[in-house]
Amino acid sequence: MGHENMDVLRDNLSAVYGEGKGQRIYKDIQDIIDQYAQPPRSKRWVDQKDVMLITYGDSIRKQGQAPLHILKVFLNEHVGDTIGSVHILPFYPYTSDDGFSVQDYLKVDPALGDWAHVHALAVDYDLMFDAVINHISSRSDWFLNYLKGAPEYQDYFIESDPSMDHSSIVRPRASPLLTEVAHAEGEKYVWTTFSADQIDLNYESEALVLNVLEVLAEYVRHGARYLRLDAIGFLWKQLDTMSIHLEETHRLVQVMRGMLDEMAPGTIIITETNVPHKDNISYFGDGTNEAHMVYQFPLPPLTLHAFQSGNAAHLSNWADSLEPTSVETSFFNFLASHDGVGLRPVEGILNDAEVQGMVDRVKENGGYVSYKDNGDGTQSPYELNINYFSALKQPDDSSAQAVARFIAAQTILLSVKGVPGVYIHSLLGSQNDQEGVDQTGRYRSINREKLDLEALEKELEDADSLRSRIFNNLLERIEKRKGEKALHPNADQEVLFLDDRLFAVARTYRETGDELLALINVSGDHIEFSMDTLKRKLEGRPFKDVISGTAHSSESAVLKVEPYQAMWLKGDE
Repeated sequence: MGHENMDVLRDNLSAVYGEGKGQRIYKDIQDIIDQYAQPPRSKRWVDQKDVMLITYGDSIRKQGQAPLHILKVFLNEHVGDTIGSVHILPFYPYTSDDGFSVQDYLKVDPALGDWAHVHALAVDYDLMFDAVINHISSRSDWFLNYLKGAPEYQDYFIESDPSMDHSSIVRPRASPLLTEVAHAEGEKYVWTTFSADQIDLNYESEALVLNVLEVLAEYVRHGARYLRLDAIGFLWKQLDTMSIHLEETHRLVQVMRGMLDEMAPGTIIITETNVPHKDNISYFGDGTNEAHMVYQFPLPPLTLHAFQSGNAAHLSNWADSLEPTSVETSFFNFLASHDGVGLRPVEGILNDAEVQGMVDRVKENGGYVSYKDNGDGTQSPYELNINYFSALKQPDDSSAQAVARFIAAQTILLSVKGVPGVYIHSLLGSQNDQEGVDQTGRYRSINREKLDLEALEKELEDADSLRSRIFNNLLERIEKRKGEKALHPNADQEVLFLDDRLFAVARTYRETGDELLALINVSGDHIEFSMDTLKRKLEGRPFKDVISGTAHSSESAVLKVEPYQAMWLKGDE
C-alpha cells in the first residue's frame, strides 16, 4: 500500500501507454483517489460467514412498489443476516441482453428504483455491482455522441476496416465482430465482440480509461463492496492476436486493483472469465495484485454430471487438481446463475459421450441446449439452459428425493474452497419457467422468472410446499456453515477418494486448527465404508455430524451414508 502500491500502478500505466501518456493518466488517477477516498472497511477480507445471493433487481415484485425496495423488504423479513452479501445483476438502464448492454453506467433503471434504494440495501448487505466495462449500449450517450462526430468521443470506440484480417480474434458469439454504423462522416465499422448493440470500448483512449475508472469509484461510493468485472478478458484489442487475456488487459486490471486498494481498502474485485481454468486463474496475478476472486466455472457442470450419473469421480479429480490460492485470493463458487450451465469449462474433463448424456437429460427435463458453430460446418453444445433444480430431477422421483438431491448439490457448493454464490431461484426452489421462454424467445429466460411477492410468501408459509422446504433447508445449512471456521475461503482443501459415489473433502483452517470433513452422497445408493479410512482424519476422536447433529464413535466399524445425504464431520469436543 502507499507509495509502493502507487509506484506499481504508475509502472503498469507506463507499460501500457508509454511514459508520457501513462504519467498523465497516473496524475488523474491520483485525483480520483483523493476525490473518492473511503475509510478502510472494518472487514478487509472474506471468511466462512460470507455467502452471496445472486439476483436481478426485479426477481421479486409487488405492483406499485420499486422492485429494489421489495428485494430489501423480502430479504429483511425472510432471510435476515443468514446471507450477508447480495449481487444485484446489472440494475442500470439498458437496451438488450437483460442488463448487460448498459445505456448509462451511473443511473439506476427507473423500472427498478433509484440510488436511494441501492443505498438502503447497502446498509444491511455487502453489495456486488456489475462493471460491464468491455462494451456499452449502442444507444448510450457515449456512442450517440461518437456517431454525431463530437470530438471528445471519437476515440472511445474501436474502428476497423472489414477488409483486414480479423481471423485470429477469439469470438464468444456467432454475431459479426464488426458492425457497420452511420457516422456523421459516413459509414464506419466498429468492434462489437458480443452483439451489434454492445459496442466495445477503446482502452487506448486516455479519456475513456479515466472515465471508466471514475465509474468504478462511483460504484464504491454508492455502496459496492464487490466489483464484478464482466467479460474482462476481452478488454484490450489488437489485430493479429487472439485479443483475449492480453498483457495490457492484465495490467489494466492491476491498475483498477491498485486504485481501489488506495481509494477504498477492502473493496473486492471478482473477474468473470468463462474460459479454460489456466486462463481463468491467471487473473489472480501474483496473488496480491490483480483479482481477489475468480469465478469457478467448472463447478456447475461437474456437480450436475455427478448427480445425473451418480458418480463424483470427475468432480473429485478436478477439485483435487486445483492449485492452492494465496491468503489474498479465493474462488467465487456457484451452481446456478442468470445464465445457463456452461459446457466449455469441462472440455478435456468430460468426454463427448458424457456431455451428450447431460444434454439428453436436460432436454428430457424440459430444458434447452445452446450450440456454437465450430467453423467447419459442425456444431457443439456450449450451454445448458435449464433451472438447476429441474436439471437434477430424475424419472420417478418423489418430492423428498428431489429436494434431498438438490440440497446435497448445494452442500457441495457450501463445502468447497471459496465464497459460495447462491442464485435466488435456487434459494427459492424455483423450477423451469417455460412461460418466460415463450414470452422472450430466449432459452436463458427459463431461469429468470419474475416472482410476485404475495404469491411467493404464501408458498413459503406452506411448510409442505417445495419452495418452503428448499428455502428453509438451504438457509439452515448456510447458517451452520457460518459457524465452521474450517469452511473459511482460505482453508486448505484435500480431496479424499473413498467411493466414486461420494464427494469428500477435508477442510483445514491453519490459523485456528479447525478441521471438518465434508461427505456428500451424489447417488441414490446406501453407502457403507470402513471407518479405518477416516481414522487418520479424525485421529481416533469421537465426532459429530454438524448438519444432522448426530454423534458418532470412532470405534464404529463402518459409517453409513444415506442416498443424497450430506455430512459435515468434525471432532466432538
